[in-house]
Amino acid sequence: MSEQIYDIFVIGGGINGCGIARDAAGRGYKVALAEMNDFASGTSSGATKLIHGGLRYLEHYEFRLVRESLMEREVLWAMAPHIIWPMRFVLPYHKGGIRPAWLIRLGLFLYDHLGGRKLLPATATLDMKRDPAGKPLKALFTKAFEYSDGWVDDARMVVLNARDAADRGATIMPRTKVTSARREGAAWTIETQDTVTGEKRAFQSRMLVNAAGPWVDHVLSDAFGKNQVHNVRLVQGSHIIVRKKFDDPRAYFFQNPDNRIIFAIPYEQDFTLIGTTDRDYKDDPKDVKISDEETTYLCNAASEYFKEPVRREDIVWTYSAVRPLYDDGASKAQEATRDYVLKVEGAEGQPPLLNVFGGKLTTYRRLSEHALEKIGEVIGLKGTPWTAKSSLPGGDFPVRGYEAEVAKLKGRYPFLADPHARRLVRRYGTRAAMLLGEAKTTADLGRSFGSDLYEAEVRYLMAHEWAYTAADVLWRRSKKGLYLSKDEAAALDDYMAGTRVHA
Repeated sequence: MSEQIYDIFVIGGGINGCGIARDAAGRGYKVALAEMNDFASGTSSGATKLIHGGLRYLEHYEFRLVRESLMEREVLWAMAPHIIWPMRFVLPYHKGGIRPAWLIRLGLFLYDHLGGRKLLPATATLDMKRDPAGKPLKALFTKAFEYSDGWVDDARMVVLNARDAADRGATIMPRTKVTSARREGAAWTIETQDTVTGEKRAFQSRMLVNAAGPWVDHVLSDAFGKNQVHNVRLVQGSHIIVRKKFDDPRAYFFQNPDNRIIFAIPYEQDFTLIGTTDRDYKDDPKDVKISDEETTYLCNAASEYFKEPVRREDIVWTYSAVRPLYDDGASKAQEATRDYVLKVEGAEGQPPLLNVFGGKLTTYRRLSEHALEKIGEVIGLKGTPWTAKSSLPGGDFPVRGYEAEVAKLKGRYPFLADPHARRLVRRYGTRAAMLLGEAKTTADLGRSFGSDLYEAEVRYLMAHEWAYTAADVLWRRSKKGLYLSKDEAAALDDYMAGTRVHA
């Protein structure tokens, strides 16, 4: 049994779990977090990677959620200007389309004015015969609306929240599964097992937070022994990555005849990301992968807009995740609420449990604040809300200061090629210098694993960001998996295994 009693024990290392742990640790609570796999290994790295108000949620009258999301865009951008940046979205329109022009204009008017926008530019109307955004599209689309939202490196946002929580004193445990949780007197006894070593441990905590995402009901049934648990509706969202379809830095918002929408977004310099799908999912979330039907759907939907069709052979990578939406009884997957629901359980005198249902990347910080309000009500308040004016690790530079940070890094490390310097600032912000250390030449960065991934970066990720396998580095801490061959990835795995043994 661990000697100390924690105030809060969080189950789940996705964006909500890590966000709650960070906020709580910053207020002075004693916090522990257990994640059964790597951070963001589930839903939180399988998003469309947008910090957005959710234009389409207006159709379902989710005004509270849209307003909160719109207000959060600039707050999050200021917190993490290295991994979040503004993006313009082009919404092509043609007469006889799915939604009339007046409805789109009304939606965009609300979008511009509902959420206290200060830095992001307002909506504009484009003549697609003249605007470069019209070039890759079919001639049918002569007009478009353009609006602002944000882009985020989702998995990095999760791990940076975990890193900051740890820096503020939280005990952070990836690859640690909660096997049981029971109330004993005034505290929870939580038993865990390290999924790598098999080591079992027990912890005590005054409060438990179940933020296991798609596994939230599994935790309630497996760890707590509850029967007939059904709180979340699992909705699968899949994406395809193809070679770059267009050179414009803007993204596209495409409306489909079935009333669903997909995005086509510039991705990692050389690619285009197309997604997402929306369909109910009944199987184990760990087995989720894109289906043939979804692949066909995304290729066909994008091909309705692009002059050059999107073909299956263009696909270089796919990813799929399960969104754990609160089950509000909606008839269609795309109509289920994207809002979050927080529920506290526990009779008077019993240690409480907070279950977190739903949520999205954009609202994670506000969800965490709301969770801390509920936590304060049941175990006593500590501290005050603080995250709105904070920076995530590496994000302590001005909101529009990315180019200046790149120039600063190149000035200090003149041997860095421009694309490499840009990537390092995009991933690590001001902490890029921590990673590069005293390096004077490229050789000082150690072994090259392919592309511009060097030993210095891998060692940094292992030491500071809990990276354990090549997949952790290639697909979550970076997207270098798009550039490395299978042999190079295997060599990286071998290197990391050897490094762990000798650490």
